[in-house]
Amino acid sequence: MVVFVMMLVASVAQAENYPYRSDFLWVTTPDHADWLYKAGENATVEIQLYKYGVAVDGVEVSYEVAPDMLEPTAQGKVTVKKGKATIKVGTRKTPGFQDLRMTATVDGMTTKHHVKVGYSVDKIQPCTQEPKDFKAFWDETLKQYQKPVEVSRELAKEYCTDKVDCWLVKLKTDREHYIYGYLTMPKNRDGKKMPAVMCPPGAGVKTIKEPLRHKYYAENGFIRFETEIHGMNPTWSEQDFKDIQSAFASRDNNYLVNGISDRDRYYMRHVYGGMYAAMKYLESLPEWDGTNLAVQGGSQGGALALITSALCPEVTLCVANHPALTDMAGYAEKGRTGGYPNWKDGVILTPQNIKTLAYYDVINFCRYVKCPVRLTWGYNDSTCSPTTSYAAWNTLTCEKESFITPINEHWTSETMERQHMEWIIDKIKK
Repeated sequence: MVVFVMMLVASVAQAENYPYRSDFLWVTTPDHADWLYKAGENATVEIQLYKYGVAVDGVEVSYEVAPDMLEPTAQGKVTVKKGKATIKVGTRKTPGFQDLRMTATVDGMTTKHHVKVGYSVDKIQPCTQEPKDFKAFWDETLKQYQKPVEVSRELAKEYCTDKVDCWLVKLKTDREHYIYGYLTMPKNRDGKKMPAVMCPPGAGVKTIKEPLRHKYYAENGFIRFETEIHGMNPTWSEQDFKDIQSAFASRDNNYLVNGISDRDRYYMRHVYGGMYAAMKYLESLPEWDGTNLAVQGGSQGGALALITSALCPEVTLCVANHPALTDMAGYAEKGRTGGYPNWKDGVILTPQNIKTLAYYDVINFCRYVKCPVRLTWGYNDSTCSPTTSYAAWNTLTCEKESFITPINEHWTSETMERQHMEWIIDKIKK
């Protein structure tokens, strides 16, 4: 199968396979059409390299082969002749992915590309173990999130259209924390009851920049709630956001490590609880149809979608792209690929912190998801690795559907985003 590399749209900064308006185009063709092999089976990748659309000739390509997200175990060089060369990726004895990373210099210009292939992926298992009191911990935690403590809602006229009404919502989710969200519904509802969909955010200290990115949900008869998780009012100035982001940008004060040594004080405890409270808010809306309650998101948002689906049994459908926060302590085990935030050293992955993370890892929530799930991921993702996406997929025991796009890095196309809605429409209970 010949796959052309597409532009990367990522929420986390990383090298792009095919930068926007690049002079170069790489084409990679694994000798298995689905990019998948059995453990012990050898993989070969044909590469093609073009500059300005013209096949390069006589150019040397340096390459290295590495286990997914880990250090290289092999390296070599091949010469591209009339635009083509073949590289033997080799195999691996255990289930997982190998990453072929390539670099070439053409007329003084350097270009890079990578491609990942999988081995016995159906046998990839997580390392995260479930604490004995996992369910009891979350049952007790959620007692304080049964409904928002306070709710304010005001019409966001700047985002209303001829088809959609939009409100800015502020929820006080517990005694100390708030989240904001943009709520959209179709105009001229005439008392009609509608299914509801919540969309939690990707990673970062940020707010909602595109409230109408998914306006087609409301245009198709849905209640849609786009949220953030840090209590950052979307109407603040850009400078306000920069000031707050800088305060939470350091390694030691990043929200994903804040309080990590204590499961009761970890920052993500009120985030997960806040998502639960947000779902309770949607359930309280008189416009909700009382049955169909979905959650959909990507990366950290994909993680929060799966987590919320496990915590809130009323959720009827879940869509998650390349979920973050999955098998987070994986790197503590030599030779194992872990999940985003991709902590790879013992400074954060201490024994005590690993114990805390077990209460917050997507893997342990996957074990409790009961509703149908649509899980999507790509193989070339170097933010939320395909290894951990498969670990989540293989852990889910609910009704599930996968939509795999091997070429994708940490992005989804607008077509894929719309397909999520179409899947939800197909699955909702009439």
